[in-house]
Amino acid sequence: MTPEQIKLVQESFAKIATIVDQAGIMFYNRLFELAPQLKTMFPAEMTEQRRKLVATLALAVNGLADLQSVLPAAAALAKRHIAYGVKPEHYPIVGSALLWTLEKGLGDAWTAETAEAWAAAYAALSALMIEEAYGRPKNAERA
Repeated sequence: MTPEQIKLVQESFAKIATIVDQAGIMFYNRLFELAPQLKTMFPAEMTEQRRKLVATLALAVNGLADLQSVLPAAAALAKRHIAYGVKPEHYPIVGSALLWTLEKGLGDAWTAETAEAWAAAYAALSALMIEEAYGRPKNAERA
């Protein structure tokens, strides 16, 4: 990620913070719309889950300039997710729900550059988490 992309992600996340509860609801509604089968991985009462989502996003967003600083927390989270039944193929679905939520939540502030920055941030973080939880993908291993 470029410094400009990091700045865009951090600035746009600060704007989402003003609608954090609504954004959490939007995110999970979209996630379950895209993949209804994932709903069984979550508690019936989602208030605490939405808080955890926002706290995790804040940690990741604040650590974008130094991804190694968030590696321990991201690795632990990724490994916990295995116990809930999360598979590598779920990460793109989550990313799609996240980007959709940000687009809706930011409205006119959601630009092509902001979308690209968030996509890069999510790609970097999800790749890191997948590798920590499941190992390096076979097609990424060196011969």
